Amino acid sequence: HYSHIAHLPFFPEIEKFMSSGPVIALALQGPKAIERVRELLGPTDSTKAPKGTIRGDWGKDKMHNVLHASDSAETAKAELRRFFGSENPVVGG
Repeated sequence: HYSHIAHLPFFPEIEKFMSSGPVIALALQGPKAIERVRELLGPTDSTKAPKGTIRGDWGKDKMHNVLHASDSAETAKAELRRFFGSENPVVGG
């Protein structure tokens, strides 16, 4: 997922953090799902996220920001394929 930044000097810190604990992956769908989820999360940089958003309440900074969410339909399709093996993962198990 982070191959586009693997050559950058801060990558080892990101890699260490991202592998420091368990991960729960969710695939959410619905009208304006990307927009609505990103509103709930707040800005990527938790220091700029207002209280009442997930990142504003629980995040620490731009890297330790609690959650990742796709930023576009194209990104979502790629991430669904990467993490779930399909653009259309099974709904309801």
